[in-house]
Amino acid sequence: MNMIATSELDCLLTTMIASAEGISDLLFVAGKPPQVEVHGALEPVAGTGFEPALSGEQVENLAKAIINNNAKLLRDLAEHGSCDCSYSLRQVCRFRVNVYRQNGSYAMVLRRLQATVPNLDSLKLPATLREIIKEKNGLVFVTGGSGNGKTTTLAAMLNEINLKSKVHVVTLEDPIEFLHPQLNSTFSQRELGRDFYNFPDGLRAALRQAPKVILVGEIRDRETMEIALTAGETGHLVFSTLHTISAGQTINRILGMFNKDEEQQVRERLVGSLRYILSQRLVPKKQGGRLLVTELMGSSLRMREAVELGEAENRRLSDIIEAGQAGGWHSFEQSLLKAYEEDLITEETALLYSVNKPTMRQRLDLAHSRGRRSVNAMPAVPMITVPAAILPTPPPVLIPYTPPAPAPPPPPPQRNGVLKGMLNGFI
Repeated sequence: MNMIATSELDCLLTTMIASAEGISDLLFVAGKPPQVEVHGALEPVAGTGFEPALSGEQVENLAKAIINNNAKLLRDLAEHGSCDCSYSLRQVCRFRVNVYRQNGSYAMVLRRLQATVPNLDSLKLPATLREIIKEKNGLVFVTGGSGNGKTTTLAAMLNEINLKSKVHVVTLEDPIEFLHPQLNSTFSQRELGRDFYNFPDGLRAALRQAPKVILVGEIRDRETMEIALTAGETGHLVFSTLHTISAGQTINRILGMFNKDEEQQVRERLVGSLRYILSQRLVPKKQGGRLLVTELMGSSLRMREAVELGEAENRRLSDIIEAGQAGGWHSFEQSLLKAYEEDLITEETALLYSVNKPTMRQRLDLAHSRGRRSVNAMPAVPMITVPAAILPTPPPVLIPYTPPAPAPPPPPPQRNGVLKGMLNGFI
């Protein structure tokens, strides 16, 4: 099998990167041409020399050029069916690479990484994140689905720490994505498989390396979570990610890593160490591209009560989050409604990406009643005017004739002369 030269691979990747603006991923799957993901949609790339479609052998040769006979990567691919690594395209950018097997052949996805470390202002992240980095200990989770910018957000927060604090930062990554310069802070960036071999051991070792801030690329199991809780309780500020879509789901995911009889103890430990949960999603913008919407929950008396005792009718995390607006907290529904009222997203997008859809529907209806008209509302149907019919003149109402009552007879005439003569005769 012929190995593809590194120069040939670099030429292919450069062509794909230059094919469009806003590329996030490069895909190589047998039966399809090389593709790029642009704002969430896959597009084929012309002029790569692999038209009309890649063969399984071609994808395997590309993958082996990236793996470059690394023993650990080859072992992971053989034992687990996939492996993770990074690849640097000189003078252009770096990639996070996942090589995997599908349908009996190789496939590969390259996530494009930014050449420079982002900052909070360029990403237009909530201003409250500047308060998060001032914490001295505890746990901070950035959550969301794959490809929603969790790593980029964490890099921006660590960059802010690098600019303002003189501390030791230890990162445990799979693989290293953003290379932080040595500025005010001192960075020790460790890559899984090259500098450490599993997250639990790497995190235990980090506690002995005098860090003030620890980044765990992803907490995947109970053992890593337990060590992270301990680190947060013992004076370290721990940043990590989880594949959850909201604060409530994040709490449930953490509890789900432990046995039922340990749940109450874990709840109590979370009450003492949990500082913030930032959940984020990238949603399609009305004018093209994608918009970052977030949900942010911090720590308060009501939040700690809900975590320790569990959610109930009078202590739901969603209600607690929305009541914390004074502290910069907000729910997905509030973020989506604001974006909709600013005409950045459509009504359908706001409803689709909300967590509580009935609540979102009510708020959209309320926005309409205040004068914010739906962008995709159905056109009004013109009214048809029908002239009024001419009604016939009603017949006159006949009143039956009632004859007048007869006049009373006149009184009989008085015969004064005869009576007077008769009286005179008697006298």
